[in-house]
Amino acid sequence: MATTRLDMRLDQEIKAKAEKASALLGLKSLTEYIVKLIDENATQVIAQHESIIVENDIFDLFISACEKTQKPNKALLDAKSFAKKQGIK
Repeated sequence: MATTRLDMRLDQEIKAKAEKASALLGLKSLTEYIVKLIDENATQVIAQHESIIVENDIFDLFISACEKTQKPNKALLDAKSFAKKQGIK
């Protein structure tokens, strides 16, 4: 159940198009259509910004570099400690 309001103003042309699209999709209301769009788009935007896509050759180079690593130096250990203190996981 929705508990938060979102008030907005838009051009009449945009509203008319949105109402038509809502009707064509068989949705109950313009609000239902807008909520659906916001939810789908927000999910997509968040996924794009919270993930990394790496090409196979780059991934292979990364794994190779990880396998060849040596003991972390002081700068890296300091960076880890700083990140931990900042609450970065």
